[in-house]
Amino acid sequence: MTKPTDNPADPFKKALAEATKVLADDAELSVTYSVDPAGLSGDTMRLPQVSRRMTRDEVLQARGTADALAMRHKYHDEGLHSRYCPPGEMARDLYEAMETARCEAMGARDMPGTHSNIDAKIGAEAMRKGYDQIKDASEAPLATAAGYLIRHLATGRDLPEGAANVMELWQGFIEDQAGGTLEDLQAKLSDQTDFARFARQIIDDLGYGDQLGDDPDSIDDEQENEAEQETEQDDEPESTGDDDSDESEADADPEQSQEDQQDEAQAQVSMDDMADEEMGDETEMPEGEAPLEPPPPQPISDADPDYAVYNIGFDEEIHAEDLAEPVELERLRAYLDQQLEPLKGAVSRLANKLQRRLQAQQNRSWEFDREEGILDAGRLARVVANPTTPLSFKVEKDTEFRDTVVTLLLDNSGSMRGRPISIAAICADVLSRTLERCNVKVEVLGFTTRAWKGGQSREAWLNEGRPQLPGRLNDLRHIIYKSADAPMRRTRTNLGLMMKEGLLKENIDGEALEWAHRRLVNRREARKILMVISDGAPVDDSTLSVNPANYLEKHLRDVITMVEKRRQVELLAIGIGHDVTRYYQRAVTITDADQLAGAMTEQLAALFDSDPRARARVMGMRKAS
Repeated sequence: MTKPTDNPADPFKKALAEATKVLADDAELSVTYSVDPAGLSGDTMRLPQVSRRMTRDEVLQARGTADALAMRHKYHDEGLHSRYCPPGEMARDLYEAMETARCEAMGARDMPGTHSNIDAKIGAEAMRKGYDQIKDASEAPLATAAGYLIRHLATGRDLPEGAANVMELWQGFIEDQAGGTLEDLQAKLSDQTDFARFARQIIDDLGYGDQLGDDPDSIDDEQENEAEQETEQDDEPESTGDDDSDESEADADPEQSQEDQQDEAQAQVSMDDMADEEMGDETEMPEGEAPLEPPPPQPISDADPDYAVYNIGFDEEIHAEDLAEPVELERLRAYLDQQLEPLKGAVSRLANKLQRRLQAQQNRSWEFDREEGILDAGRLARVVANPTTPLSFKVEKDTEFRDTVVTLLLDNSGSMRGRPISIAAICADVLSRTLERCNVKVEVLGFTTRAWKGGQSREAWLNEGRPQLPGRLNDLRHIIYKSADAPMRRTRTNLGLMMKEGLLKENIDGEALEWAHRRLVNRREARKILMVISDGAPVDDSTLSVNPANYLEKHLRDVITMVEKRRQVELLAIGIGHDVTRYYQRAVTITDADQLAGAMTEQLAALFDSDPRARARVMGMRKAS
């Protein structure tokens, strides 16, 4: 006999789970409720938690999320989706948003009862993100707008207020660029392969074709052609010197003289002999020989081919907004601001000092007495005094550092908990806004692990008999707090995630540095700067307990050596209470987290300093401040 429950929400949750399985057409689907972000992983669906109060918003959110994820489970093939997924960030966001819209539109068409629930979910999310307040298209995410437009055109239904506002801001641009392609939308919805090709064409129409990568269809065609050619070669009969084809050719042309046939035969024999002599005995393949071995897998690390990882399947690269609900991010951001209110003034003063130094170099400088350009009004007096004097023009000189991107890579390990991580977060916030005002793009990244003591990687290692020297034995979590192309006003709340209890765990610096370097190298900017902020050497108990004691530290040194030798990125580091000068060529160590703002500002200012001697003096710093 089942024990009755005291939670009034349990009957609703059970009913919703059963209804979701029916919608998803999968009786084996596992439905759970959690405070973690909702999502779908294989045969497990995670829905928003419903409290005992069962408020209207909670119920609508749970039902809408359940219907949306059920539609994705029913109509979506992850393998096919991955095959056509573009590698570029913006192109991938567009592709994902359009595929989500397709699944939800298919559900609304086949099961009309789902559309009102999903509308409620979309409306609530749009209002939480302030989409109803946006006035300019530059503040609205293009990928989200494209997804909304696909859903609107596919279903013919009006969108909720905030979502409709975002869609309308971009609708004119999208239809101008991709209107012809959008006409085929209805015909493409039912077939995911056709829709994936359709989505890639939309992405190309919108100007992001350079992020699409190789065309999967053309790769398949090449493979099919190669297979057909191999089949044709296998089907051809073995030819001899006196085969039937020669006889048929001779019969078909009786006028050809016997001497000509003999001459051709002799020429063919001599050519065959020459070919045999050139090839030699080494080219002969014995019958039944196996094909060549496939190429070895690519190494995990470019810096050290011997660096091993036991299982990369549990690693995670994730945006900060996917690790917490918007309401929680707002709360954490407010807590961060409250914690650092006394410090914010000092940090802002340092940031203003940095901005003044950058803008001093941005002051216009001109080349005068040019034959074309902007009319030089200061020299018009000469023309008035002497009309035969030609007009004088001036041309503005370019500013060197405008085409620059800066990445701040923040250690999110447990030892940073408390004041260090708070100061790191607020410094990243203020410096991002400062550099943004000076036309310098900024990316903010964080690195930690998904679990203490190894997580799922260690569980898999234990289940497989504890192989010797497994390599890195924990699940990475690399967090994108702010991408370089995202404005700070849209990602400001993300930095509050660093205040989330339980986020900060272990630190594996080498792979994080290589990840950040790889992202920077793929950027278009001419100048790339990477600043690492850490409070200690790489530490992961699970890895170090079954590998040499210097395993992670050696890899970090190898990655730093690779980055500094390649010179594609300017690398510098700040150690908080830990001497990082033994790792990094350009580094400074501070003894107190309160010094972080000044150290970050001075290091960045030195990089942009027009005086090379001043830059060399600060960048060569290898002592504790």
